[in-house]
Amino acid sequence: MRIVITPDSFKECLSAKEVASAIARGWRKAAPGDDIMEIPLADGGEGTTATLTDALGGQLHTVSVAGPLGELIEARFGLVNNGETAIIEVAEASGLHCVPAEARNALQASSRGTGELILAALEHRPKKLIMGLGGSATTDGGAGILQALGARLLDGQGHDIGPGGAGLAQLAKADLEPAIHRLNGIELIVACDVTNPLLGPEGAAAVFGPQKGANSAEVRQLDTNLAHFAELAQKQGLDIASFPGSGAAGGIGGMVKGILGAQLQPGIELIMEAVKLAQHIRNADLVITAEGAIDAQSAFGKTPAGVSRLAQSCGVPVIGLCGKLGAELAPLHDAGLTAAFSITPAPITLSEAYAQADANLEHSAEQLAHLIHSFSHQ
Repeated sequence: MRIVITPDSFKECLSAKEVASAIARGWRKAAPGDDIMEIPLADGGEGTTATLTDALGGQLHTVSVAGPLGELIEARFGLVNNGETAIIEVAEASGLHCVPAEARNALQASSRGTGELILAALEHRPKKLIMGLGGSATTDGGAGILQALGARLLDGQGHDIGPGGAGLAQLAKADLEPAIHRLNGIELIVACDVTNPLLGPEGAAAVFGPQKGANSAEVRQLDTNLAHFAELAQKQGLDIASFPGSGAAGGIGGMVKGILGAQLQPGIELIMEAVKLAQHIRNADLVITAEGAIDAQSAFGKTPAGVSRLAQSCGVPVIGLCGKLGAELAPLHDAGLTAAFSITPAPITLSEAYAQADANLEHSAEQLAHLIHSFSHQ
C-alpha cells in the first residue's frame, strides 16, 4: 500500500514532523512493506516557518527579537528559492506559547517582535514574503509590527503610544508611510487560517481574547480600541476591518491587507500547494492526517479539512488521528474525512497527554495498519 502521512503539529507538544515520524514508525511495525511518504503540514500558525522551509529545501535563520511582553527571545525565519522567498510566522516572535499561561496579558502583548523578524528577513532582499498568522498572544491590530517597520503611532502629545491593544486607546495620529515603504516591491502573501472579522461578537477580541488572558471587561476594551484604530485608518482611506480574516492574529490580518497590501490566502491551501501535496495524494491508497484536536472547528481552515478536501477530489480515503476528538464531525465528513480516532487510550491529565503523545501516536498507527491490512487481505 501507498500511504501519505500529512499531519499538522500537536501544539505545545509535538511538531508536525515529529507527529508524522511517530505515525510512520507505528505503521511500519505492522506493515513494513508499505510505501510511506511523510509530508508535514501547517495552516499558517505555529510551525509554519519550519515546516514550509524544510519542505522547500530552504534554510532557517535565528535572530533575537522582542517577545510579546517585551522580553528578548529567539525567533526564526526561513529563506527558500535561493533567497528569493522569505517565510515568517507571527507565532515565532509573538506567539501565545512564548508567554507562560499565568503571565498572559492580552492588553499589553505586542506584535513588535514580528515586525523585527520581518526586518531581519528583508535584509536578505527577498522578492516575496510569506507570512503565517495564527497562534498569536496579541490583540494590537498589528500596531507593534507597524512600529517596528518605522510607522509613527502617536498620542495627543506626539509621543509613541504604549504597547499592545491597550496602547491603541492613546492613538491620535498615525504616519504609516514608512512601514508601507519598507515593503515596496515585495509580494506579501499571508497564510490566514481564520475568517473572523476584526470587530464585534465574532471579532478578534471577543473570540480569541479570552485565551490570551483577557477577561470580559478587557475584551470590551480591546474591541473598542481596535475600532478606534480602524476608524483612524479609515480616515486615511485604509480599510482594516470589513473583510473576512481581518480579525486573524489579534487584528494583524486586517492590518497586513488593509495597510501593507498583502494577499490573504487560506493557510492550509497555500502550504499544500507549496509542498505539491496533490501529486502525492493522487498516487496514494490512504491518507493519514492528524492534529492535536479534531472537532467541528477543524472544518474551518484547519489542516484536517484541507487535506480531506484534497484527498476527496482525488478519490482517496482519509483517516484522522488526534489527542482530543470532538462529537460533531459531520462538516469534516462532508469535506472528505473518512473517519477520525483519538490516540488517548484512557482518561489522563493534559500534561500526561503531552508526555505520552509520541508513544500514543505510534501505537495508534500500528493498530490502524493492522486493521487496514486485515481488510485488504480478505
